Amino acid sequence: MIREPAVANQFYPGNRDTLSRFLDQTLEHTPKEQVPGAILGIAVPHAGYPYSGPTAAHAYKAISDLHAKTIVILGPSHHVGFGEFAVYAKGAWKTPLGNVEIDEKFAAELMKQTSLAKDLPRAHDREHSIEVQVPFLQKTLKDFKIVPIEIAYSDYPQLQELAKALAKTAKGKDVLFVASSDLYHGESYQDCKRTDSVTLSYLERFDPKGLFDALQSEAASACGGLPITALMLTLKELGATGARVLHRTNSNDVTGEQGGYCVGYGAVAFYSKQGGREEERKGASEKEPRNQVSKEPIDEDLLTGAEQRELLRIARTTLDSTVRKGKVPEFSALTGRLKEYRGVFVTLKEHGDLRGCIGYIEGIKPLFEAVRDMAIAASTEDYRFAPVDAKELKDIDVEVTVLTPMQRCPDPAKTIVLGKHGIVVKKGGRQGVFLPQVATETGWDVDTYLSQCCSQKAGLAPDAWKKGDCEVYTFCGQVFGERE
Repeated sequence: MIREPAVANQFYPGNRDTLSRFLDQTLEHTPKEQVPGAILGIAVPHAGYPYSGPTAAHAYKAISDLHAKTIVILGPSHHVGFGEFAVYAKGAWKTPLGNVEIDEKFAAELMKQTSLAKDLPRAHDREHSIEVQVPFLQKTLKDFKIVPIEIAYSDYPQLQELAKALAKTAKGKDVLFVASSDLYHGESYQDCKRTDSVTLSYLERFDPKGLFDALQSEAASACGGLPITALMLTLKELGATGARVLHRTNSNDVTGEQGGYCVGYGAVAFYSKQGGREEERKGASEKEPRNQVSKEPIDEDLLTGAEQRELLRIARTTLDSTVRKGKVPEFSALTGRLKEYRGVFVTLKEHGDLRGCIGYIEGIKPLFEAVRDMAIAASTEDYRFAPVDAKELKDIDVEVTVLTPMQRCPDPAKTIVLGKHGIVVKKGGRQGVFLPQVATETGWDVDTYLSQCCSQKAGLAPDAWKKGDCEVYTFCGQVFGERE
């Protein structure tokens, strides 16, 4: 039994050479993200390749060194309704790049583990959510077989049963799990950004029950939310310990046109913390630092203690008012310096851990107004976290970083002083930013500091900063917080 492509020439090129060239170029220009452990599964979008392909590529690039022999692909059903889990249990799937065999032995064993998993090949006839993942897999992995599983309607206990069966079947085997899902679908760009932040926060916190409940209440949105929930439950059974959002965007940002229908996309890696490589890296950086962190005070135009306290008051008052009452307070400038147009970031920490951080790298409004607006943004718009809840406020501390103007840095390896200089890397339409305190908090040397800014923040190759077409800027930051 050979399943023919259903959406070639619609969601992706149907010509072998064109498809191969698109995937090669997309993966080549995608940085390989660092994940602190062994990747056991990924969540990837499934829209047309021109829209979500570059986001999916972040996840596939991250698994390119894996040697998985079986790929279990969990996808939603857009066309057929059913209560079981539809397994494609025999034969092969055809794409323009060739055929991929079904792992018939794995599928048969899975169906023995749970009666909810049934051989329903016809349920897959028109479905694109799983099909669009196969060419990416063909380009990034070798010598593997697949087990496609489609999910339509399931309650949480059914997903738990599937997860236990999948984990038991996969134990002792080289298996990678893939969940296929787009995020928000709707008419509002702002709602897309806000809702995707909520949805991705459940993935990054590795919280399957929280995600399931949020999907039911429509606080979160993902057309493949049930497959993602099943994936997280399965990976928890297999010892996964964490997740990392590798990339996110939406169709409006891809097209450059805000307004109209908008779909969110995210790529997430789920991993098991191994403990070896990370400790070795940290140990090496502590024993042999290439650059000493500067402890000298910043000598730029500093805010006075009274001005610092005023900005912290503005940030705290805004945070409390908007979270508790939904009202944005008004302020006036205490001094002329607080009317200056300065770049500024507001950082929220809960019990010492990051809870949100957003800011302006350049001054676009008076400083006191910018602090107010960034306090709101840090509590509601940081995609890594769910919006701050009122019950958390007592445990959150506010930190403000006021920036000096950016200066072009022609020789960053020799010029940057760790702990003093924040950095901005720019290339084409991509940009990444690290605040000065990032270097001291991570223990990175200058090369790593620049490379991580390129790959983590700008979506560039790690060595992009060494190339002539990449611009590097430095700035200083005066950092102060409520704990000080």
